[in-house]
Amino acid sequence: MINEDAKLQEERASSALASIGMMDGAYFVGRNEILAWINATLQLSLTKVEEAASGAVQCQMMDMIHPGIVPMHKVNFDTKTEYDMIQNYKLLQEVFTKLKIEKHIEVNKLVKGRPLDNLEFLQWLKRYCDSVNGGIMNENYNPVERRCKGTKERKGASNFTKGSNKSSNSLLTNSLSTVGGVDNSGVNTSVGRTKQGKVSTASGAVNATGTIQAMSEQIADLKLSMDHLEKERDFYFGKLRDIEILCQTSELENLPVVVAIKKILYASDNRELAIAEAQELLSQSLCVVERGGYNSEDSLPKGD
Repeated sequence: MINEDAKLQEERASSALASIGMMDGAYFVGRNEILAWINATLQLSLTKVEEAASGAVQCQMMDMIHPGIVPMHKVNFDTKTEYDMIQNYKLLQEVFTKLKIEKHIEVNKLVKGRPLDNLEFLQWLKRYCDSVNGGIMNENYNPVERRCKGTKERKGASNFTKGSNKSSNSLLTNSLSTVGGVDNSGVNTSVGRTKQGKVSTASGAVNATGTIQAMSEQIADLKLSMDHLEKERDFYFGKLRDIEILCQTSELENLPVVVAIKKILYASDNRELAIAEAQELLSQSLCVVERGGYNSEDSLPKGD
């Protein structure tokens, strides 16, 4: 049972977090910091944010912040399909509803394992946890013990605890584990081959595994950077579009400052020339005002 003080604290935190914009400081927390926070808090060894795409990590974070609020026996730590992941997110959404947290979970995006979508949700989650408990961990919480209460039991929980470098539904993991009869540790599991064949196969597979892992990490980093750039581009384009719409309103479009702004907005190539012309327009308007010959109904020449 959550007492009244805890309820009040949760409502204040949720109402504050509901208004967080995309340029809020919470969304500038780096991937490495997020991973370090998850691993230290839940005693895991995740190496990529998309390894948390199943929703199990998020459920356990809420369980740590609000002990007993999450039915951990229903949380699946060994998801194999998107359907399994969706069930975890349903549990998480139910917890949000109980706590009156006004946060919509983009389940369809998160289960795809896209790094940026998962990073943003984890950034939000960290902000929430910090708001509720001031960033102080619950020392009485045993994350390993709580994970063992899942219906998928200790297999899925131990995979997380042992720090598997890939999520359980990773195609890369499944394919690497069977290359050349070599397991994830690089030990040949084939039987009946010559000693020379075993050595060469194991050596080649280990080298290939290391190369593939390095390249996969580089691809993930580039994809994450690209997603960040696209989101930043869309954000600033939206701002410019809002400014353009405002400048096009009949009450404002002929004001000197608006004419100067549109001069810059619609400049094609020569940025310096556009700024110079805009400054000249403003200077002219100031001169007119100082001579007392300008009012809000007047307009300046719009130029070329």
